[in-house]
Amino acid sequence: MPQPMTSKERLLCALDGGKPDRLPVSLHQWQPYHLEEYLGGITALEAFERFGMDAQIQYFESMGQFWLVEADFSRFSTYEWIDEATVVSDDPDNRIVHHAIRTPEGTLTYKTAGDRKTTWITEYLIKQDDDVQLLRKYMPVPELDLAPIEALYDEIGDRGILRGFVWGDQVGPWQHACCLADVNKLILRAIDEPGWLHELLGILLEKKLRFIESMKGAKFDLVETGGGASSSTVISPKLHEEFCLPYDRRIHDALGDLGFRVTYHTCGGTLGIEEHIVANGCDASETLAPTSVGGNQEPWDFARKIDGRVALIGGVDQHNVLTDGTPDEIRAMVHKLFDSVGAGGGYVCSLSDHFFETPPEKLRIYAEAARECVY
Repeated sequence: MPQPMTSKERLLCALDGGKPDRLPVSLHQWQPYHLEEYLGGITALEAFERFGMDAQIQYFESMGQFWLVEADFSRFSTYEWIDEATVVSDDPDNRIVHHAIRTPEGTLTYKTAGDRKTTWITEYLIKQDDDVQLLRKYMPVPELDLAPIEALYDEIGDRGILRGFVWGDQVGPWQHACCLADVNKLILRAIDEPGWLHELLGILLEKKLRFIESMKGAKFDLVETGGGASSSTVISPKLHEEFCLPYDRRIHDALGDLGFRVTYHTCGGTLGIEEHIVANGCDASETLAPTSVGGNQEPWDFARKIDGRVALIGGVDQHNVLTDGTPDEIRAMVHKLFDSVGAGGGYVCSLSDHFFETPPEKLRIYAEAARECVY
């Protein structure tokens, strides 16, 4: 009788389009809030082990995502890009921070608010057209330190995979731009002044490609790209084709040249952009959010259109099914996804995005149901 696969082997087999010994079961990210409130403050890796899941551990250091609860942007400052943060409120449930970025040719400002679960933007950085020139000239790109990545990779071992990002508030240039300026204004610019928008996206792309050069040798099993702003619940397939696809392809080609697998994140809004996702050169598509949680097509419909050309990750409604559903409903959905999305392999059963108030017993039922699905 063959030996069971390790979690790392199981996940990598599925990501490469194969059929592992059983359905891999995981989740997108374990949020610090849930670990602290429901699991006694254990680590994400310990939480995966507690529930018998296949670990996907995210590495965040040096990536520059504003939405991290404990983000410290001052450490990315240079003598030409000085991020001065004023903490207006340090209440963990009402964090307010105002930023002034000093450059040799002017000051940029932005504001964020947040709680223990996440962070959001209350004032965007780009206010004038010429602000993009300050980004071009002075916005720094950090060098990736490979040593802590290797240490975390070794700590994970066979228990799962290590996932990374590319520098920026979001990885995709369009998605990053939507963190620097209001998405509604960017959509209007895409129609009225596409040249200005392409200039901004080109500036961000150049910086991301420079960061990718520093990723050479990093022990990431999978690199996440994209972001929810590229979803067809936000922009049209036509806008995605012009303002996402060519930039995403450049990033994926650069990552592929360094030997990285790539997963493209759309938060579930995939209707009409299925062929764009295949064409951008990713190895996997996530998070397959069903219509019940904000997606615009069901995971099995998307899987039918993709037809095995990229691997798939996600599909489980983390709110209506996992958090609020009955044990029978959770098991039924996992088995339905196995039969309709994962029957041919190339599928990682995962929650379609973040969760915060899910009872641990529901997570245990979810993991048990997936382990019942054997190829």
